[in-house]
Amino acid sequence: MKRRHFAWLMLAGAVAPLTAYADLQSYELSLRDGHFTPALLEVPAGKRFKIILKNIGQGPAEFESTPLRVEKVLSPGVTTFVVIHPLRPGHYPFFDEFNPQLPEGGILAK
Repeated sequence: MKRRHFAWLMLAGAVAPLTAYADLQSYELSLRDGHFTPALLEVPAGKRFKIILKNIGQGPAEFESTPLRVEKVLSPGVTTFVVIHPLRPGHYPFFDEFNPQLPEGGILAK
């Protein structure tokens, strides 16, 4: 009986963090061969949020932001997400390291 109870607690502990992310405000960001759509995400300052990343390009893509300390590499056709901590008001750039010659994108926290 104790083993079953322990297994249930382990399973509940593994699922709980995933459901916490489901409740976050989400923003979609498509990456296509170094271009971001939309190029600017406007988010509320002081609130955690999730960015759903979709690589719709032909090659690999990377969502990287030095000020946000986040980096995510995506193969073609991959969809994933990153959770961003609450931000102070301001502009936070991001870029695709596979295409450094192309314009950066950004997050504007208001």
